Amino acid sequence: MLKQFLNLKLSQKLSPQQIQLMKLIQLPTQAFEQRLLEEMNENPALEAGKEEDEYEKDEFENEDYDDYDDAESERIDAEDINIDEYLSNDETPDYKTQANNYSDDDDDRETPFAAPVSFHQDLINQLNTFILNDEEREIAEFLVGSIDDMGYIRRSVPDMVDDMAFTQGIYTDEKMVEKMLQVIHELEPSGVGARDLQECLLLQLKHKTPTEYVELATDIIENQFDAFTKKHYDKLLQKYNVSNEQLKKAIHEIEKLNPKPGGSFTGNNKVTENVVPDFAIRIVDGELELTLNGRNAPSLHVSKDYQEMMQTYKDSRDKSAQQKDAVQFIKQKLDSAKWFIDAIRQRQETLFVTMNAIMHYQEEYFLDGDETKLKPMILKDIADMVGLDISTISRVANSKYVETPYGTKLIKEFFSESMKNDQGEDVSTLEIKKILQNTIEEEDKKKPLPDDQLAEILKEKGYPIARRTIAKYREQLDIPVARMRKKM
Repeated sequence: MLKQFLNLKLSQKLSPQQIQLMKLIQLPTQAFEQRLLEEMNENPALEAGKEEDEYEKDEFENEDYDDYDDAESERIDAEDINIDEYLSNDETPDYKTQANNYSDDDDDRETPFAAPVSFHQDLINQLNTFILNDEEREIAEFLVGSIDDMGYIRRSVPDMVDDMAFTQGIYTDEKMVEKMLQVIHELEPSGVGARDLQECLLLQLKHKTPTEYVELATDIIENQFDAFTKKHYDKLLQKYNVSNEQLKKAIHEIEKLNPKPGGSFTGNNKVTENVVPDFAIRIVDGELELTLNGRNAPSLHVSKDYQEMMQTYKDSRDKSAQQKDAVQFIKQKLDSAKWFIDAIRQRQETLFVTMNAIMHYQEEYFLDGDETKLKPMILKDIADMVGLDISTISRVANSKYVETPYGTKLIKEFFSESMKNDQGEDVSTLEIKKILQNTIEEEDKKKPLPDDQLAEILKEKGYPIARRTIAKYREQLDIPVARMRKKM
């Protein structure tokens, strides 16, 4: 049985142009520059720099271009317009770009660059210094391929034996794999190829020059690892019958080791992002001054040649089908160039008004850099100030950096929820986290404060916070529990 229903639904859809604008707003400076280059490469009607002649808006900009619906039989003389000739300026043949203005004795100069060697390739290169037969080399190279970016092999020997047989056609046994692991453990950086943290630390200690404290540290990691990780120093003192100073020096040897040997490799494939501030805030005569990075405000204009082509076509009497197709292409590129220029202007305005509102909202902080003066601020607060959507504010805050007198900051770091202090006033969770961090830094490291005591201290300072909230903030600050903060 069929039933009919009338369902009214109100929905809002973004146009493709609005979606593109949102994407532009989200891009930080470096990514925006790359997007700009891509657009200019794709659209020959978009040109960089200011126009040589500043003139009033061409009359055709407000015209309707849909007048090329005439009969396809209509012709136009080549003298009036030659589209192919115009378009060829933007599609220059390769041979016209090849320079041949140097003599035979000139050097072929190229800028040298260093090709980085990956972490795993460096390990393979080190293997070449060992005398291995074909079977041993195949197994050793497989083991290197099993090392993760932190320098560990997190697979069991039986699993690797099976994997080599099924995927590589290498038939071996656990004894041979263990033998090749000993070779891997001789590679640099020391500790690479370990199966767990305990083995990683032991490998590094065994490569150290033997001393009283290195030997004690080795014994602790080898036989009392659990007590060490839990910082049960009293048990260690009793077990080894040593003084506080002796144990302290042994632990200092352990603390100098690298728990992630692969992560410290300078040739690793990790990309280090260079942050380019999108804004700069400076204090001039006691007042805050905001500037937008000039790389976000490029000078662009619509190609004069393309405008003239369109005007020539408008002025012509006869139009062929081929000419119409070409002019349709020109119109599309002109419209796209104009829209992109306008979108960049809107992007500039959106970025500036948003950051300007944030700057004034957090004026106290920006004037002296005291993080406890950061006010509670959510996206809606700024959205209401500037009359923009919350999602737009989020796109600016999550991807942009601002240079301040106190360092370069990610803008979203200035946003926080609010909590009530004992006076009933709204305070920022950032302020509370800063006070919590300061309290932990000032504690006696021989008797670090557990979360319940931290809650009591903050309550005395006027911030009544539950122990579980203290634990949450401590984890967000990447601060370990009290037991792990204990020092000799």
